[in-house]
Formats: sequence, C-alpha cells, structure tokens
Amino acid sequence: MADGMTQHCDLCKRLRLSLHWHIKSKNMTAVVQLILASLTGVAVALIATYLPSIWRPWFGRPSLESYAPGFNLVLAPQKALEEKPPLHGEALQALKVALEMLNDGKRDKALRLFKQAEALSPHHPDILLHYGEFIEEEDIIHAEHLYVRALAVSPGNSRALANRGRTLPKVRQLDQEMLDKIDGKRDELFRIPKGSLAMKRAVTEAYYQHIYHTNAIEGNTMTLSMTRAVVETRMAISGKSILEHNEVLGLDEAMKFINGSLLQKQEKITVDDIREIHRRVLGHAHPLEAGRYRTTQVYVSDHVPPSPADVEHHMNEFNDWLLSREPEMLHPIEFAALAHYKLVYIHPFTDGNGRTGRLVMNSILMRAGFPPVIIRYQDRHDYYEFLNIANHGDVRPFIRFVARCTERTIDEYLSVTTIYPVGHSKHPELTDAHDLNHEGDDKWPRLKPYI
Repeated sequence: MADGMTQHCDLCKRLRLSLHWHIKSKNMTAVVQLILASLTGVAVALIATYLPSIWRPWFGRPSLESYAPGFNLVLAPQKALEEKPPLHGEALQALKVALEMLNDGKRDKALRLFKQAEALSPHHPDILLHYGEFIEEEDIIHAEHLYVRALAVSPGNSRALANRGRTLPKVRQLDQEMLDKIDGKRDELFRIPKGSLAMKRAVTEAYYQHIYHTNAIEGNTMTLSMTRAVVETRMAISGKSILEHNEVLGLDEAMKFINGSLLQKQEKITVDDIREIHRRVLGHAHPLEAGRYRTTQVYVSDHVPPSPADVEHHMNEFNDWLLSREPEMLHPIEFAALAHYKLVYIHPFTDGNGRTGRLVMNSILMRAGFPPVIIRYQDRHDYYEFLNIANHGDVRPFIRFVARCTERTIDEYLSVTTIYPVGHSKHPELTDAHDLNHEGDDKWPRLKPYI
C-alpha cells in the first residue's frame, strides 16, 4: 500500500515537472520568435534604406523624367493644375478651328491657333496632345514636354502615355548629346595654359559681369561700369540708392567667400554653407535678415512658397538630398540646376533667394570643373518662365536653360582666348548699356565669374 502511494506521488511530481518544462519551453519559443521577428524587421529596414545606393550606380544614373513632379521636392504642382481656366470654351473652339486649318493644309494658321488654345487653357489634355502631335517632327523636345503636362493632369491617359513613350527615348538621347557636347568644350577649356593673360582678363571681366547681371535681374539699376567702380573703389555713385550700393558689395563679399572657402572645401555643400552665402549677400543691404530663415509668408508671382513654419523642415530635407548619393549620379549641370531650383522653390529667406540660388548653382559647377555661369539680365524672362514651368512639374526645361547658359559661357571663354588672324572682324565693344534691346549686350563679354 505504502509502495503504491510512493509511486503515485513520484508520478505526480514527474507530471508537474513535465508540465512546468512544457510551459517554460512554450514561453521560450515565443520569446525566440519575437526576437527573430524584430531582427527580420530591422534587416528589411536596412535593406530598404541602403539597397538603392548599392544598385543604382551599377544600373546607371537616374533619368530626369523620373523627377518630373519635383524630383523629391516639397512642391505640389497639382494645385495649379486644379484651377479651372476661365476661357475653357474659347480654348476648345480655337482647337477645333486649328484642326480644321490643319486638315486644309494651312499649317501656319493652325500653329497660331494651337498656341492660342494652349494660352487660353494651358492644362487641357486634349489641347496639349493635339499641339504636341502637330509640332513633334519639328520640335520633339517641346512636344514631349506637352505630353508630360498632359499626363500631369490625366495620368492614365493612354494617348499621352503612348506619345510620351514614343518621344522620350529620343529626348533622352538629345539631352545626353547636349551634355556630352558641353563636356567636350569644358575639356577644351582645360587645355588653355594657366598663365594665359587673355584668360586672366576674361576671368576678371566675368567677375564684374556676374555681379552686374545677377543684381540687374533683381531690379538693381547699376550699370556694368558703375558696378565695377563700386567694387574697385568703394566710392558712391551719384543718383543711386544706398540699397543698390549695398547689393553690389554683398555680391562681392559672397563671391569672395565662395572663392576663398567653399571651393577649397572637400566635403559636400550643405545648407549651412548656403546660409553663409546668404549672410554675405544681404550682409550690407539687410544685416538683420542675412543668413536667417524668414518668419513671414512671401509670394513670388503666382508661386506661393511653403509657410514660414515649414521652412526649416523643407531645408532639412534639402540638406539630406545634398548629402545623399542622388546628386552624385547626376551630371554636374543637372545637379547645379536642381539645387538652384529647389532653393528658390522653398524660398527660405525674406530676400536674396535668387542671388543665393545662382551662387549655389555656380559653386556646384565650379567644384565640378565648369566655369561659373552668368544668367544674363536680358534672359530674365526666360529664366523666370522656366522656373514657373518647373513649378508645374517638369524641371527639365530649366535644366536645359542652365545648360545653354553654361555652353555660351564656355564658348565666350574660348573665343577671348583664341588668336585670330590679321583682318579678322573685331568683337563688339564692351558696353554697360542697361537695355534689353542693345545688341552689344548679347556678345562676348558675358564671361565667367569669380576666380
């Protein structure tokens, strides 16, 4: 009897012990599963973060059309597209007549009517598609741009998708050929001897040219000769305001900072560098606002920049982009133009955003071996128009504009350093005329700034 009770107690103990270890084992299994799940989540996050930077260099740099609505920008172009044009009916009527003219073989009249229809209703997909198809053979780049605008309004439009799919490869090729051509001219510029007196004179001239043109774009009425006198002598010009004098001095200080500090820097350009540039641009004209983010809302034509409360957040995102791998996979001209556009879109400062943006653009170009580019006063309307087009989702026209300015700049350097035979026609004389229609302003002295 006693032996039976002992065996029964031993069995109970073994059962309790087995149950205890079973429960403990289940708890341990749950813990292990939880740890494994956490590790898996971390691994997935790391792969998602770093895998693009590994495979992108192997599969080519990203194409610009992938950045169409802002290239990771903090913009919402759809707002502009949602506005209903007040002349929608008139635009469709102009389109109807244009198609009739086209059927009758009257292409010149049809072209004028297509342009009129687009002006009356710039975001109507049918108008954009018909107009693009009409000009595709003569101007495939503009046609493809119209298809992009149509897709921005109607992303699922099969006709727009087919048209863009047909034209995009050709446009990519043309863009790449343009950049390759500019690279070749830059290499030719490198072969000019460092001690060339002609080059030194061109660089000096370009320094004053940049200050003159970039201030003139913003409304400064100083002429080229006045600008030079203020920089060289620090003397006042009769009849010109203190503000205009200070704007010239501010550009001079900013360009000296870029030459003496920023171009020697091995690290990437950051938002802190941009604020230092702005601190000098406005250091004489508006010292209390220099280098500081704005605290009030500003308006730039029909573009409304982000609110003051969001400026710092957007600038932090901009800084992350500057430090990322993406700019490294772009051509320097593309990188410089995009950096300029991003900055002026955010419009982080109360004043001086355009001047600072152009200086940042040139800093990037010069660090890549290109001469600094002058956007001329005469070209300011195109400049603003291409920035406005970028606000509506296609930044490539602005990049092409910067590329053309870069090529013209290099051509001018090559021209002034070329020895011409006796009897060759002279270059136009240097002029300080503050006039859009002055032909002399369109010639060689549009040279490279700061060195």
